[in-house]
Amino acid sequence: MTDVVITGTGLFTPEHAIDNDALVAAFNTWVDAENARHASAIEAGDMAPLAHSSTEFIVKASGIHSRYVMDAEGILDPGRMRPHLPRRGNDEHSIQCEMGLAAARQALATANVEAADIEMVIVACSNLERPYPAVSVELQAALGAAGYAFDMNVACSSATFAIEMATNAIRSGSVTRALVVSPEICSAHLNFRDRDSHFIFGDACTAVVLENAGVATAERRFEILGTRLVTRFSNAIRNNAGFLNRVTDSDPQSVDKLFVQEGRRVFKEVCPMVAALITDHLASLELAGEDLSRMWLHQANRHMNDLIARRVLGREPGAEQAPIILDRYANTSSAGSIIAFHLHHHDLAPDALGVVCSFGAGYSAGCVVVRRQ
Repeated sequence: MTDVVITGTGLFTPEHAIDNDALVAAFNTWVDAENARHASAIEAGDMAPLAHSSTEFIVKASGIHSRYVMDAEGILDPGRMRPHLPRRGNDEHSIQCEMGLAAARQALATANVEAADIEMVIVACSNLERPYPAVSVELQAALGAAGYAFDMNVACSSATFAIEMATNAIRSGSVTRALVVSPEICSAHLNFRDRDSHFIFGDACTAVVLENAGVATAERRFEILGTRLVTRFSNAIRNNAGFLNRVTDSDPQSVDKLFVQEGRRVFKEVCPMVAALITDHLASLELAGEDLSRMWLHQANRHMNDLIARRVLGREPGAEQAPIILDRYANTSSAGSIIAFHLHHHDLAPDALGVVCSFGAGYSAGCVVVRRQ
């Protein structure tokens, strides 16, 4: 069987950052205005007053302290509370293509690979800015990559699912090199007026170069020992925005057209599923949790990551063994586990084993077991 290696990663981080204090201040200003607007109904007992958010609440619930976003001004405007991203012309690079170019060029440079040598480009993320033409094909053209490209969406597991697609294509011999790019603009689907979720997401883009080991020239590489995917249908995380909204006459401003979730239910159902996925996958490779030097887990919630790592390792994870980046990036959907890998793999010695694992809406979960060469 053809060996497949990860030889380069890249990360685009937006220039704007919003800490919890600034986010809470904007939210609470909006809450005060809404409570004042509905004062008579609140006083009559016909309506409950909206509750303030707080930095302490956010950190306790998620472990998030800050997030990077494509636009901060619109989010922090209590009269708007959503990003403002000006529409671009058809002959301009799309926003996601621009993000992808930055991350991809960094990954290609690390891998010592020319864009023209890439034969497969997958843009994999939770939200694509248009149905067609594919953002991946636009990115392929902008980079000057060869071969073919396609978009895919498996929500927060999009990157790991795409890594399996690319790995299988290389192993089959249909391509020699592939590029997986995850441009996540999560702030655009977040309801910044919902106290339970207004703090969850941030924006970022990652890129991963995968190659047939026989042609790879990068000094640092990670062999993919195996990939495993699982899906299980659930409505606990949902977004009802879609092209049929127009013909079903549904309200495009309805909150169900944004990110909605049942957080406690997600925690109870997803954590055991993901821990079992990783444990079973390791066992199939004659490995166990104690063999792992690093776990690059999906960066959605600190408590979820700690619980999953404990179940897999059989003990409390150390900060180095299960690195957290969500404290400053927040949840960047499919990019999260790749950001963790990108920032926290350089210290691993040859033969060290690790797991890249994502999980989210669907439910979906993807596991990639790697060994440092």
